[in-house]
Amino acid sequence: MTPAEIISAIASLQNDTEQQVYTNAACLPFFNIALNRLQEEFELNNVPVTNETSAVIQVDAGVTSVGFSVTPPSLPSNLIEIRQLWESPRGLNQYTPMRRKDFLPHYLENNTTISQFLIWAWIEQEIRLIAADANNDLKLDYIQYLFAPVTIDTVDDNITILNVTSYLEFKAGAYCAMFIGEDSVRAGALDQEADASLTRSLGISTKGRQSIRTRRRPFRASFKSRGII
Repeated sequence: MTPAEIISAIASLQNDTEQQVYTNAACLPFFNIALNRLQEEFELNNVPVTNETSAVIQVDAGVTSVGFSVTPPSLPSNLIEIRQLWESPRGLNQYTPMRRKDFLPHYLENNTTISQFLIWAWIEQEIRLIAADANNDLKLDYIQYLFAPVTIDTVDDNITILNVTSYLEFKAGAYCAMFIGEDSVRAGALDQEADASLTRSLGISTKGRQSIRTRRRPFRASFKSRGII
């Protein structure tokens, strides 16, 4: 499904099948608002599709920060929140978890001779580290940003995330009804449908993460006498 096809459905929900008013250009800002809302809902509910592991980030000896710079070492551009940070001696692929601190201990700031970092802090949107005297590798388990803003040039590109179409149709449709059509009644009805669609989408994700095994009792009259309760 493409954004253009979803916007076509949005127009139909406004009784504008020919898209005379609800054009791609008119609806795209509200479509992108709905995308941002969906991203936040997925992050809040820890939907697995937001989980990602970074490629190896090489940190040379003496380097004390990793940020969103274009010069390595740099963080993934789609990073939202770090779940776990791992380190390994350069090239050995022997990763151990690092501990997160609110601030790095100041007594480790100068004349430190450690070969691995052990701890890290998130300050000013950077990973802050104690300088090590050896080259190390980092890996991040993190929450990723899924949806790049849609433009007129990308309106015909497929949305690759499953189970989001109906939510986007109704949520973006509600925004369009309110702010283009100025129809609060229609907007309210569409918003209710969007909430129901989101509940179903999150429910599908939750069921996929459940692995509850149920042991059924034997259906026979003698099961009590056999010691099965």
